[in-house]
Amino acid sequence: MSHTPNPGILGDSRICTETLLSQAGVYAPAEWHAVYTAPRHEKRVAQHLEQRQVEHFLPTYTSQRRWKDGSKVTLQLPLFPGYIFVRIARRQRVRVLESPGVVCIVDGTGKAPAILPKEQIDALRSGLSERRVEPHPLLVVGQRGRIRCGAFAGMEGVVMRLRKNFRVVLTVDLIMQSMAVEVDAHDLEMIPCE
Repeated sequence: MSHTPNPGILGDSRICTETLLSQAGVYAPAEWHAVYTAPRHEKRVAQHLEQRQVEHFLPTYTSQRRWKDGSKVTLQLPLFPGYIFVRIARRQRVRVLESPGVVCIVDGTGKAPAILPKEQIDALRSGLSERRVEPHPLLVVGQRGRIRCGAFAGMEGVVMRLRKNFRVVLTVDLIMQSMAVEVDAHDLEMIPCE
């Protein structure tokens, strides 16, 4: 008497294996996440991630400083102090967390690492080379506007006036950090209050 396995109980072993591997994060696609670093360790963390071959992005801006001796220097500083972005699959989290200077991967709901939209990272990457940007304190009140064209097209933020031009304060909500981007008035549309 032969025994035939019940497909309802065992199912297709290939499908079960793929399901288990997918749940374990082996087939999970790489997504962008925010990593919180020790204070003033963003560049060092970027170096360690480079050595570990982890795709990362550290947005920077140019700042002119004057030292005590009167000399001027141009510095490349992190746009979002204390944060760096990484593009990893679930199984690569340990490689990031073991990097010196990394405090944690920013959590979303349910203690799972929060995912940043790829479009937001792409806009940051292309926009930093096209426009002058600098960090800005997080704002809660003020009129909202949407950038109509250019690298930051479609991004929304709080509008401020600066001399002849406007600045739009864009916020990466996940990490509660903001940056100010200079735009011309014709590149900006106001968002009506609800």
